[in-house]
Amino acid sequence: MISNDELKDKVVLIAGGGKNLGGLLSRNFAQCGAKLVIHYNSDDSRAESEATLQAVREFGAEAILVQGDLSRIANIAELFDRAIDKFGGIDIAINTVGKVLKKPIIETTEQEYDVMSNINAKIAYFFIQEAGKKINDNGKICTIVTSLLAAYTGLYSTYEGMKAPVEHFTRAASKEFGHRRVSVTAVAPGPMDTPFFYGQESPDAVSFHKTASALGGLTNIEDIAPLVLFLVSKGWWITGQTIFANGGYTTR
Repeated sequence: MISNDELKDKVVLIAGGGKNLGGLLSRNFAQCGAKLVIHYNSDDSRAESEATLQAVREFGAEAILVQGDLSRIANIAELFDRAIDKFGGIDIAINTVGKVLKKPIIETTEQEYDVMSNINAKIAYFFIQEAGKKINDNGKICTIVTSLLAAYTGLYSTYEGMKAPVEHFTRAASKEFGHRRVSVTAVAPGPMDTPFFYGQESPDAVSFHKTASALGGLTNIEDIAPLVLFLVSKGWWITGQTIFANGGYTTR
């Protein structure tokens, strides 16, 4: 059972909160007594998100489920407004949304570039912007990025390239929102043992990634969720930084 008294009765909005890392975060926050606004993107993730909603309610948490394509910026504003309408305010905003594309630069299409930019950079920017407008004083904002930001590698140009701006968004927002004692962070996991990872990788590549970390193996979502909970509670003094949590997969 997860416990963190500082999170009791806090209102937590999680973009992509219905499955994988987002789903685990929703469950962990529920166990700590938080109130949840769980976002999911489309019908493809509806069933998993509804299961997450049921699970957090079984923990006794008040929670709502909100669907929306956040690449349409109006939907980000609506997501935050739905949270405020339901709970009166937002204390913590977490964005787990992302998309991987593993492809050589010379084969990447303009459409693929635009999709990757929209999901990994544009959504992140306007999510932070909306949080800055609407989060309560003393609030916390956290974005999930990738440890590939510290890698020297090919094939992930549009993934790591479109996640890279989030470090700068995070630093700028931490400065701009700091007078309200709002902390802003990013967390960079290594390759995570979820369906999000396997869809892009060959068996040989999976084997390589499993041996690339100093501690061995892929990153588990259970390794990342406690760090996020810490950063948005007791660890709030950490702000403007990207935390690499990857078992020694990459470092700076």
